[in-house]
Amino acid sequence: MLHILNIESSPRSGKSASIAVADAFLAAYRKRDPKVTIDTLNVWEEDLPEFDAEAIGAKYKGAANEGMEGAEAEIWQRIKALAQRFHKADRIVLGVPMWNFAYPYKLKQLIDLACQRNLLFSFDGRTFGPLLETRRALVIYTRGQAYDDNSPIPPAQFDHQTGYIDFWLRFIGVKDIQTLVVESTWSDKEAEGIRCASEEARSLASIF
Repeated sequence: MLHILNIESSPRSGKSASIAVADAFLAAYRKRDPKVTIDTLNVWEEDLPEFDAEAIGAKYKGAANEGMEGAEAEIWQRIKALAQRFHKADRIVLGVPMWNFAYPYKLKQLIDLACQRNLLFSFDGRTFGPLLETRRALVIYTRGQAYDDNSPIPPAQFDHQTGYIDFWLRFIGVKDIQTLVVESTWSDKEAEGIRCASEEARSLASIF
């Protein structure tokens, strides 16, 4: 039975382009495989712990396999539970709206919490290694504007969204990353862009 981790990083719910396209994909996949299980993790609705002094203390003790108690022990268990949701996933679906040319801070909070040494990656003092065995991910990027090499806002200067997310997924072990991009969501082209991306997402469901 396939298990999909569906990460939503938009707080806009039914008004979100990234969630709309992801939902179209998931509905098509569920039609193809009715037994699929989907774990939806909305970073705005999830009770994510703050990455504060206790979390940092737990991070260092966890990496060193040192004992911990109190607040550190409690937050480390929550961090491990988040990482376990990644390990359970056969596939990842991730919706990422562009915020200030990058990604929502709540998504970075999830990454900072779950992506820990000995949980999602290894480090032997010299080299890093992935610990996730999730084979494939679909990432849906949405942007208010269109970024073109021949425009005043070329992606080489303004796109700090796709590069990091792609790097991070490969860093933890995802080998096959498929992407869909919906641009101009702050214009009258939004509905058409969502429709086209949703059609493409439904077609991807047959090979995902």
